[in-house]
Amino acid sequence: MLIRWAPLSLSASSDDQQPQPDSLGSPSTPAPTEAGLRHRTFIAALATLAAIACAVLAFALYQAAVADPYTQAVLALDGDPGQGGRLFRTNCAGCHGLAAQGLVGPNLHGVTDRKDNAQLVKQVVSGRTPPMPKFDLDPQAMADLISHLHHLDHHPAPAAS
Repeated sequence: MLIRWAPLSLSASSDDQQPQPDSLGSPSTPAPTEAGLRHRTFIAALATLAAIACAVLAFALYQAAVADPYTQAVLALDGDPGQGGRLFRTNCAGCHGLAAQGLVGPNLHGVTDRKDNAQLVKQVVSGRTPPMPKFDLDPQAMADLISHLHHLDHHPAPAAS
């Protein structure tokens, strides 16, 4: 079977780009031209470049969030879960419950499994999740609070009554 390929031209009209019948009268698929292949390769290269740029941007934003001086100061400290518990009862229990079982705010048992320490710091100080207010704690107090949240993971939430 002999197949003839009809070349495609970027400047050709849509009628010129229709498959041409071969010697047996059946239409054949047009062969991609060099210009068409270059165009597809260019699009693929742009898509790859865009994906890489997005990955680099995401990594840079993550590093910026972790490299925040306040967050770094908090993460460098050892927290006291007892002092963190006192801070929690004073500042957080009104919404999260005395035992962190959740009221207006969510249950915080297991929160350290869902968020790393840098994310927890950002959550507490940002005020980005209303109705939770923004808290301005000194780094040691924040380290104590994070330590308390880790302590919750070892003590189950009280049964709902």
